[in-house]
Amino acid sequence: MTRQTGGVPAPVHRSDWIDMGSNEQQVKDLVIVGGGPAGLTAAIYAQRSLLDAVTLEQEAFGGQTILTSEIDNYPGLPHTDGYTLSEAMRSQATGLGAEVRMGQVTDISRSAEDGLFSVVTPDGTLTARSVILAGGATPRRAGFDGEEKFASHGVSYCATCDGMFYRGKRVYVVGGGNSAAEEALFLTRFANEVILIVRKDHLRAQAAVAKELEENEKVTVRYLTSIVSIGGDELPSSITFRNNETRETSTETYEEGSFGIFVFVGRVPASALVRDLVDVDPAGYVITDERMATRTPGLFAAGDVRKTPLRQIVTAAADGAIAANSAAAFLGRPVEG
Repeated sequence: MTRQTGGVPAPVHRSDWIDMGSNEQQVKDLVIVGGGPAGLTAAIYAQRSLLDAVTLEQEAFGGQTILTSEIDNYPGLPHTDGYTLSEAMRSQATGLGAEVRMGQVTDISRSAEDGLFSVVTPDGTLTARSVILAGGATPRRAGFDGEEKFASHGVSYCATCDGMFYRGKRVYVVGGGNSAAEEALFLTRFANEVILIVRKDHLRAQAAVAKELEENEKVTVRYLTSIVSIGGDELPSSITFRNNETRETSTETYEEGSFGIFVFVGRVPASALVRDLVDVDPAGYVITDERMATRTPGLFAAGDVRKTPLRQIVTAAADGAIAANSAAAFLGRPVEG
């Protein structure tokens, strides 16, 4: 589905993990949860601050970034892709001596007695003086009937991963923001026809991207439209739409497997691990101050998981740098800007 980063995770040093039946503990200065641009940048800056830190990533270093086929707005790298940029970040972090591991975090808590954090994984528990949450966000479901049934079998959330399967076919893209518009343009490389389904009467994408959509002869935009349901046996063969102005519905039927649906309607922040330790906005994004600090001393958040007016790779990296420096200051090792 996605390309792996190609890097070999650092060996797991069992002395770093706490045996729950043992009285011995090795306390880390910092645990960074998430290995995307925010987490990897935090790892670089933590290493520069000489912190005893470890970065944990549960899927692939780079996070959602590795799924991006083309990046042209990262300063200094005008023409790159998500995998290349992510691997460069990981390589830079490990080259500086940063410890990065594959590992799923299942719980984060803070002791009221000594203020230390417990970061729980299936392999054991890490104890740390500070934590940076940089787990990003995952694709949000659109909510139409049949979406779960056909997930990965006609319904996708990653154009880079699955676009090639629709070469010469028709694809529907659900969403009206930047992600939906950009992925729709990417899918024109494969599909004969790309239909953008927008529930409102306008796009929310940036003007330059919207203009590119309008000028692409393979793209059609259906405004004031929502998908109600999809049907079929093993693969979708029918799709029912609703006109959001008249509330009327209509069903289109095709040969099974001749079309696909790509959903880009936002993301769900990975904030559940710390819900008891932070404040969140109505969408679940972690609220921080300008130093990436949450309401819990020693707990910071960076990147797409936090409330921010802009979610880009460059802003996530900046968040990670600030969070690591803030953690260093919290630990009594402030770094001058």
